[in-house]
Amino acid sequence: MKRSSRLALAGGVFAVSCLTAALQSSFAHATQSIAGPQAQEFSDQDVSDAYIYLLGRLLVLRQQQLDFQQGMQWNQLVHRKPGDVEWPNPNLDVAYSEAWLALDERSCVQISVPKITDRYYTVQFLNGWGETLANINERSQPDHPYGDFAVCLKDANVTLPAGVKRIDLPARTARMLSRVELGADAKQAERLQQQFTLRPTGTPTLPAVPEALMFELSTLPGVEAFDRAEVALQEPDLNPGMQGVQAKVRAIAMQVADPAARAHIDQQVRTRTYPALARSAVTLGPGTVRNGWMRPAVSGAYGSDYLTRTLVDYGGIWANTQQEVHYFRAAVTGTGELLEGGQSYSLTIPADQLPQHFARYFWSITATDAKNFRVLPNPLGRFLLNNQSDLKYNADGSLTLYFGPQQPAGVNQGNWLPTAAGQPFRLVLRYYGAKGAVAAGTYFPPALVKR
Repeated sequence: MKRSSRLALAGGVFAVSCLTAALQSSFAHATQSIAGPQAQEFSDQDVSDAYIYLLGRLLVLRQQQLDFQQGMQWNQLVHRKPGDVEWPNPNLDVAYSEAWLALDERSCVQISVPKITDRYYTVQFLNGWGETLANINERSQPDHPYGDFAVCLKDANVTLPAGVKRIDLPARTARMLSRVELGADAKQAERLQQQFTLRPTGTPTLPAVPEALMFELSTLPGVEAFDRAEVALQEPDLNPGMQGVQAKVRAIAMQVADPAARAHIDQQVRTRTYPALARSAVTLGPGTVRNGWMRPAVSGAYGSDYLTRTLVDYGGIWANTQQEVHYFRAAVTGTGELLEGGQSYSLTIPADQLPQHFARYFWSITATDAKNFRVLPNPLGRFLLNNQSDLKYNADGSLTLYFGPQQPAGVNQGNWLPTAAGQPFRLVLRYYGAKGAVAAGTYFPPALVKR
C-alpha cells in the first residue's frame, strides 16, 4: 500500500463516525442469503465476542505490516517530523520517534533519553494487543527520569553497564513511541527528539514479521478474520480472564473450515457483529457522554475490557494510559446536532474551568474530518488550539473558542480553529497530566453551541 493511501486512512482515538460508516458499508454488501436452514453452532453473542476480541489483535498486526512495508526494521529508531506518522490520529502537539523492539533471553535494547525539563515527554512501550506495558518519564522513573535504560525480556540473563536502568517487559516484541511536547519552540523539541537513541546490547534473534490480514479501515474483514486466529493468538494477552473468549476464537476458527459453517458465521459477523460494534463506538464501550462530549472509561491499559481496546486500536492505535493523558471527543453539539464544517460553533469555558486548571503539562484541541480523521486543510495551516495559541480571554476570565469555515467578525484569530465546508468534523480535547475533576472523571467540557 502506498504511503498516500495509508495517510488517507489516518483516524482518531475515537473512530465513531468512521466505524459506523465502515460497518454500514460492509453491512450493505452482506446481502447474499444462505440457502436452506443452517444449524447454528455458535450464538450471535459468541461470534460477536470472538470477532471483536480478535479484531483488536488483527488491527495491530495490520499496522505492524504497514510499518515494515514502509521500511521500519527491528530495533531501529525512526524520528518522525511532527504529524508525519502512519497510524490513526497521531497527536499534533508532539514530536514522535518510533520503533519495533525484538527482545530475547540474551540481549536487551538500550535506550538513551536526553535530559528534558519544563516540557512534557514520555517513552511508551506497548504489546501486540495495543496494551501499554511501561512509560519512561519523570513520573514513572522519578529516580532515573533520563539517561540510559535497558529494555529487556523479563528474566533475561544480561549483564548491563553501570548506571543503566533496567525495564523488564513481559513480551518478546513491543512497539516503542517517544513523544516530546512541541511547546513554544518546536525546533527545540525536534532537537531533543533527535537525542533519543536506541541500540541492541547484543545480537538478538529477530523474529519474522507475522503475516497480517490486510484490509482497508473502511471495510472490515468478515469471517476471514478467523483465518488468522492461530497467528494472532500466538501473542500472549497479559490481561486476566481472556481464556474463555480465546477458546471461542479457536473454536470458531476450526469451524470455518466447513463451507456451510463459514458462510453462516460470515453472515452472523456482518448482520449482528457489525451493528453491535457501531452501537458501541458511540460511547467507546462503557464510556460516558455528557454535554455532547464523550469520555472513555479507559485508555492505554484495558484489563478485561477488550471491546474498548479494539475500538481504540481501530481509531486511535497506540493510545496512552490515563496516567499520561485524558481524552474527550465531541462530534455533536449540546443538542445532538452533528458538527458540520460549513457551520460555525463556539465553546465557552468558564473561568474556573479553564483547561490549564486541569492539566499539569498542557492541553490541546484538534479538529479532524469525521470520516478519515485527517486534519482539515486551511490557509492558516492551523490544526489545533492549545496553551501555546494566541488566546484572548473574555472580560470575566472565561475563554471562548470558535470553530467554523470563516473567522467570526470581531473575534481574535488565535481563538479560531478553521473547518472545511462540506466535511462533518469532530473535536478531540486532550489533557496531558490531568488533575482535579478531569483526573477524577467527574468533569465534562461545556456543550458546543451552533452560531
